[in-house]
Amino acid sequence: MSDSSTLPAPLASRSLPPLILACLAATWLIWGSTYLAIKWALVSFPPFYQMGTRFLVAGALMAAWLKWRRTPWPDRREWANATLLGALMLGVGYGLTAVAEMSVSSGLVVAFIAIGPALQAAMEWPYGVRPTRLEAAGIGLGLIGVVGLAAGQGFSASPGGLLAVLTASVAWKLGSVWSMRGLPQVLGGRKLALAPGAMGFASQMLAGGALLMLASAAFGEQPGWPIEPRALFSWAYLVVAGSIVAFSAFMLLLQRTPTAVSSSYAYVNPLIGLALGVTLGGETLHWGEWLAALLVTGSVVLMLRGRR
Repeated sequence: MSDSSTLPAPLASRSLPPLILACLAATWLIWGSTYLAIKWALVSFPPFYQMGTRFLVAGALMAAWLKWRRTPWPDRREWANATLLGALMLGVGYGLTAVAEMSVSSGLVVAFIAIGPALQAAMEWPYGVRPTRLEAAGIGLGLIGVVGLAAGQGFSASPGGLLAVLTASVAWKLGSVWSMRGLPQVLGGRKLALAPGAMGFASQMLAGGALLMLASAAFGEQPGWPIEPRALFSWAYLVVAGSIVAFSAFMLLLQRTPTAVSSSYAYVNPLIGLALGVTLGGETLHWGEWLAALLVTGSVVLMLRGRR
């Protein structure tokens, strides 16, 4: 999937179709803004409860619309794959991202998550995908930036937040790689095919949302009443824009474009997230954290330019 020779002619010639451009815009712009929305929604919606209800509602709306259009329901194998990927990408990935934002600024969280392409390069190694020299340079620069972020005032004051966002990043990229390349041979090597089209994304959100609600119940989470208006608006934004639009767009990019295209959100999201966190969220960052975030962003640019 990451080899441009296997792509349709328009992609191979670098002329991106309108649908792909729209999906890129969604992952770049919308996802960059969702981290501040998660922070605002936490006032009334605890982390696992917030993410669980978000994906259950988004998945149910999509599934209902698809069933109205007579789209077939996923079979047992497709549900199993949706549950595994939903547990990794939504349950652990998004659940722990929200946990991290309870103690760390949204700008720092999105900056740290930009290590995704470096993690993906490491996870693709068992599949025979080796980094180019430019990618290797990007990985090295990214590691320096991540160490700087971890040592900064924000994360050093919250080791739990650092562990949560690191685990979330690993789980998200593990799910992304497995969805493209299947399980590694040590785990059977089978493909993790979802139901065709949007029904696959809906089933993944339903499965991931259900697992998040189980975690929420286990931790005894309850929404804060009365619900703050800004928290409710932020939650609704996460359901519609962050889940139905942006997450579906990302999954489509994973299926139809090379890794360098589907991962390109990683160097746009930190810039948007940091800018919104500081301007609208009132967050403050030390100059060293700004420098570390710029190093991480620069590493992503190097890695994606180095992709064959």
